Amino acid sequence: MGEEIIIRAREALARYRPAILEEPQAVPAAVLVPLYLKGSVAHVLLTERTHYVEHHKGQISFPGGAQDPWDPDLLATALRESYEEMGIRPDDVEVIGQLDDIVTITNFLVRPFVGVLRTGSEYPFRPHPREVASILEVPLAHLLDWRNMELELRQWQGVPVLVPAFTWNGYRIWGATARILKQLLDLLQP
Repeated sequence: MGEEIIIRAREALARYRPAILEEPQAVPAAVLVPLYLKGSVAHVLLTERTHYVEHHKGQISFPGGAQDPWDPDLLATALRESYEEMGIRPDDVEVIGQLDDIVTITNFLVRPFVGVLRTGSEYPFRPHPREVASILEVPLAHLLDWRNMELELRQWQGVPVLVPAFTWNGYRIWGATARILKQLLDLLQP
């Protein structure tokens, strides 16, 4: 089932046209949604942020961050940040698509890129100790099982909205990360 999920992701993202937002007051940022096979099981990589980082302390996130002035574009930002945080070499990533831009409650305009790690065996992740408290290698099949997702009622700009949250191995995946994940999972549905 692992390779099948990766193939489905490639096909779905090849057809998908992401929503691009214009939010001049927001801080431009990008994340990489890394997919990979571990054995024969498809996984997605998430990280638990340390309490040393400036934003989103202790939260579960994808590798990524704010765009630096020297980044030529947001894809370069996602790849640079993934290398800095997790040691993922840009040459080891096959970018297969992009998901919708989202604005976080902390005013980051995040562009998510989905990439498949080119590796024949387990990837040699090298988490940066100041940025990454722990690595979450979450099987996509677990996330595709809707029993592992719940909808929470939150306020967004004064309006009540239902937002997704996931659980895995004692971790709670919520906020912008859960919204990005939910969009990917919706695209992966057969």
